[in-house]
Amino acid sequence: MPAVLYDKFEMPECIKIDESSESRNFCKFIAEPFERGVGHTMGNAMRRMLLTAIEAPAIVSFHFEGVPHEYMAIEGVVEDVTNIILNLKGALLRRIPTDENPNVREPTVLTTMLDIKQSDLGETGQVVVKLGDIIPSAQYEVVNPELPIFSVTKPLTKRIDIKVAIGRGYVPSEFQNIETSVVDEIVMDSTFSPVTMVNYFVEDTRVGQQTDLDRLVLEVTTDGRVSPREAVAFASKILIQHLNAFNEMDEREISFEEPVTTDDTDLDDLMHKLALGINEIELSVRSTNCLNGANIATIGELVVMPEPKLLQFRNFGKKSLNEIKAKLNEMNLSLGMDLTRFGITEENIKDKIAEHHENVRGSTL
Repeated sequence: MPAVLYDKFEMPECIKIDESSESRNFCKFIAEPFERGVGHTMGNAMRRMLLTAIEAPAIVSFHFEGVPHEYMAIEGVVEDVTNIILNLKGALLRRIPTDENPNVREPTVLTTMLDIKQSDLGETGQVVVKLGDIIPSAQYEVVNPELPIFSVTKPLTKRIDIKVAIGRGYVPSEFQNIETSVVDEIVMDSTFSPVTMVNYFVEDTRVGQQTDLDRLVLEVTTDGRVSPREAVAFASKILIQHLNAFNEMDEREISFEEPVTTDDTDLDDLMHKLALGINEIELSVRSTNCLNGANIATIGELVVMPEPKLLQFRNFGKKSLNEIKAKLNEMNLSLGMDLTRFGITEENIKDKIAEHHENVRGSTL
């Protein structure tokens, strides 16, 4: 069966980024134009994907030599194990793909031999062990290496094993999928989602004379494990992946009308009509005076003006409107024409006509 032809949709050609407000963890994205209502559809879909579907590494368990469970204190350590776990939950690790292992998804065990000597304690009598001190791996970048984990008050030599996995969303400890656990391994709750906040706004925008289109503004904040640009790129690909399931339905194909294109001859003919003065066409004295009073001097200035705006001018009534519409129809023109495909708008029509007159004068010399 032949494909069903659909009218073209207004769609953004690219996504703009507000670089003035961009930072490591925040970025504002602007997409326009969308058909009316599509801005909310896209904004809500992207927001849901950003908040629930983006993956990142997180600590899923740790083992502190000599510590059998989390409900105890450690000799020479100020914090108890419960507080150490709470501190470890704030760890932010960024995945670094390598040529040897570009897409590792298996949990990784990071092992550190913590060796605190008496000289390390200094004048305060204690040393703070930070996240960067216990994550010695080239496979992960530590986003917040200065995060305090625990404080040591006496010489201490212990082995610390931290297990890192890739996931999404929030996973409680009882639902962690750790196949090869070790004795005295303490499993933790993990927050994998790197996107902390997503706001979207839909504003009005216009294309030519069409003023009811949508502009989508998407504000994305992450915790640093994934950049906002990466998060938006990943979310869009995940959304497309889900929509592919619906695209497999074997029904009638549809095709979309392509934007109208014209050659130079068509554009020259159009510009010749638009450049005609109001006094050069056969209108009644009343209609001509009304247009002159509104500072409309050419056909081009007339056709880019929407009908409701024309009726706002003084002494301009239905009779004059019908007369003008009939005259424009004879010229294959109409009020409120969308000439943006020719680069012509209500704002630049006078400049375009002046440019056309210059070209005509140049070709006759």
